[in-house]
Amino acid sequence: MEVPALQGLGLERGLLTMEKRSPIGEQQRSFRIGVPREVSNEERRVSLSPAGVQTLVANGHQVYVEQKAGGQANFPDQEYSELGAEVVQNAADLYAQCELVVKVGPPNDQETRLLREKQTLISALHLGGTTPDFLKRLMELGVTGIGFEFIRDSDGTLPIVRMMHEIMGSMSVQIAARYLESGAGGKGVMLGGISGVPPSTVVILGAGVVGEWAARTALGFGAHVIVLDNDLGALRVMEHYLDRRITTAMATEQYIRQAVARADVVIGAMMTAGQRAPMLVSEDMVAAMRPGSVIVDAVIDQGGCVETSRPTTHSEPSFVRHGVIHYCIPNMPSNAARTATFALTNVLVPYLLKIGHAGSINEALWRDVGLRNGTYVYRRHLTKKSLAAMFGMPHRDIELLIASGI
Repeated sequence: MEVPALQGLGLERGLLTMEKRSPIGEQQRSFRIGVPREVSNEERRVSLSPAGVQTLVANGHQVYVEQKAGGQANFPDQEYSELGAEVVQNAADLYAQCELVVKVGPPNDQETRLLREKQTLISALHLGGTTPDFLKRLMELGVTGIGFEFIRDSDGTLPIVRMMHEIMGSMSVQIAARYLESGAGGKGVMLGGISGVPPSTVVILGAGVVGEWAARTALGFGAHVIVLDNDLGALRVMEHYLDRRITTAMATEQYIRQAVARADVVIGAMMTAGQRAPMLVSEDMVAAMRPGSVIVDAVIDQGGCVETSRPTTHSEPSFVRHGVIHYCIPNMPSNAARTATFALTNVLVPYLLKIGHAGSINEALWRDVGLRNGTYVYRRHLTKKSLAAMFGMPHRDIELLIASGI
């Protein structure tokens, strides 16, 4: 998520059964892997670069790439075909031929209708826009859905989320710097000060990966950086890594209100994997900000941290509320489409190779904790407790489903 990660529930720990699966002679086999062109929310990334396709083909897989899928990331069709992909004319043909579909964003309504029985779908889920109807449709088809936001390895890291969040953190500050300029309707100030002129103040809500990379970038500009979080340990870690060049505070209402009131830039970056982002900045706090200030809600795809935020698009990226410029694009890394595609490819290809080595998606889920944690629907069942709580739906433990052979 060329992406891309809410509060309360952390890593879900299912019950691993004591039974051992008997080997049934499954061996590595070729999968038909589809890479469709992204059509939702002006997405410019593509899930796999030509180099990633080349690696998959060299390992015996067949890769189908929809025409112009990589165009906006400057990967021409010819480059894909030269490295072993079959370029297909439209999405319908691609979905009809492939067992496994790898996307950047979740399928829209039209794409959901193209999904086939028992396909595997790997993509972002975008919790801020997910609906029960979408999940039920996947379950009706028996689709195995694996979400970027949920893929968590045994060491607790979220590899795809981390990659996208590094990009989001850096870009959020670059974007804010542009919108502070007079020509963009901002206050007409620079992030970094010059001799005799103090720097701008950047307030970052969240000490996770997005917050860390936003802080690094803002410090690089020379800004005064304040980071707030409700996790004291995370604040200590960030202070340590950034050599105490930032100011930190607990994310209490009092501190948030004070910091936001004097901020030139507010970056919304607080989230917990698998849940909606917490609402930290109320509308009255935004109204108290100085005109021409900038809010970049970098976690709007998970619902956003600011009450006045609403999703925007690349063609209309910002709006003004209470005199404050808001930038709230859910797929922010799409504006660095080529970089984000390389980052996605670096993480996705090893998982795809693991599925091939396992011989089936079922065996791959059993063997690999990252893929298993990433699965949110499997064999007509919802498997994420956080989604079940969000939508009032029943769920089943993924380990028990795999072990039972359902």
